Amino acid sequence: MPRATPARRLRWGATLALALALGATACGSPAPSATASGSASGAPSAAAGAYPVTIEHKYGSTEITAEPQRVVLVGLNEQDAMLALGTVPVATSNFLDVDGGIFPWAEAALGGAPQPVLLDQTDGIPYEKVAELTPDLIVGLYSGLSDEQYATLSKIAPVVAQPPGQKDYSVSWEDTTLTVGKILGKPAEAQKLVDDTEARLAQERSAHPEFAGKSGVGATFYEGYYFYGAEDPRGRLLGSLGFTVPPDLAQFIDSDGFGGTVPAERASVLDTDGIVWVGPDTLRAQLAGDPVYSRLDVATQGRAVFLNENDTLGKAFSFVTPLSIPYLLDGLVPQLSAAVDGDPATAAA
Repeated sequence: MPRATPARRLRWGATLALALALGATACGSPAPSATASGSASGAPSAAAGAYPVTIEHKYGSTEITAEPQRVVLVGLNEQDAMLALGTVPVATSNFLDVDGGIFPWAEAALGGAPQPVLLDQTDGIPYEKVAELTPDLIVGLYSGLSDEQYATLSKIAPVVAQPPGQKDYSVSWEDTTLTVGKILGKPAEAQKLVDDTEARLAQERSAHPEFAGKSGVGATFYEGYYFYGAEDPRGRLLGSLGFTVPPDLAQFIDSDGFGGTVPAERASVLDTDGIVWVGPDTLRAQLAGDPVYSRLDVATQGRAVFLNENDTLGKAFSFVTPLSIPYLLDGLVPQLSAAVDGDPATAAA
């Protein structure tokens, strides 16, 4: 999974004793505090003939015989696709620290329904809590589920794990949306959601031809200058707008393929047409005080965009979904346009 995010530091693990205990818990009666998945007002029901459906994943396949009513998400960002398709999950995972796991851009899709239970995965998956919620399906597409975790969760309910043949935490927002559409029995609605979002990206590319072919990356400060590569959601988003990752950065890509750390003395490789920094409020001053980076054209000519990782726009840059993308484009594209226009007087806000 990409570095420099809270989820990167999640510690996973389970014991056999816990797994056996959960097997007993899952057979009990529903916990009084559990709330069922809900549907947004006016949301269409599953399509006729949508079930049974089989979803292939890293650990085999899972057959879903009817529209799931109580979905628990152990992946980090699937809730937006579910909400956009009219279903409120029972529980979501705590990612990027937002109450209920529902960001401002998704509140309208929540439709006034109660917020899902928030699962804190800082010390691993809270299996007992998942079992108490009596799910009929557990989903972890944007995740790093191990075979042990998959086996333990499968004692509670059927599980759809991360896609087969892909690195953990690498599923695209498009594939997530289409898979959630199959799970909910709404493949046509999911395809339309993808098409509409891609159309918005195409609209921005058309409105901003200055992005085409420009070198650009997202970056943060993590044990040096950490940049997000083309396989990271942030890198993919910039690529969708027309930016390309400079080939000189390829030598620094980590084995996970999501990005890499550039030593301070090699900061010149970050002298791109545009760069989006995401980090704390202190990052801008920290970079301004760096004797190497501060002299690069990207710094002196106003080509850098700074996003506070604790602000909604900064979180949207790390949470790329069909619901967050329009919000992100509204706030980010004008800044990117100012950054790459060649005029230092129009530095990004």
